[in-house]
Amino acid sequence: MADSDTSDHLPRLLPDAVHRSVRPGTALLRLETTHAREGILDGAWWPRSRDIGAELPSLISALTEHLGPIARVGLDGSAWDGLPTRVMVDGRVVHIDSFPVGDDTVLVTRGDRDHFSLMLVPPDTSPDAARAAMARAVRADNVTEAGQILIDTGGDTPPTPA
Repeated sequence: MADSDTSDHLPRLLPDAVHRSVRPGTALLRLETTHAREGILDGAWWPRSRDIGAELPSLISALTEHLGPIARVGLDGSAWDGLPTRVMVDGRVVHIDSFPVGDDTVLVTRGDRDHFSLMLVPPDTSPDAARAAMARAVRADNVTEAGQILIDTGGDTPPTPA
């Protein structure tokens, strides 16, 4: 088999560092995965609301750009307003699984056993706390779970009104 045939079947890994706005003013996605994938988390997502219909398509589009087609997304159903069982994104059906995993993690499935874990930063988190939590989550040497990162960085408490 030629090299080009082989490379077509290899899963694409995330670039070593990606930091981008998924949709300006809407959500922030930060990914960092080395080829070894040694950290507990593969990235972090900071949606701007609990409206899954408004937030999830942008996340899936951004992940698809870097990972290839996304098959499933697992979320804590209690953390979202009206969680559907599937969404159509860029002409593809993506299945939504509702898990009691806590609203601090999003599980993304690209293939049969190819899972990515994203820390979910609550929408009402202050920008400074969100940036600190996201930066810590994407470190390749991170061994701290999402919930603890949010506690340590203040991302688990809403910002104080001005």
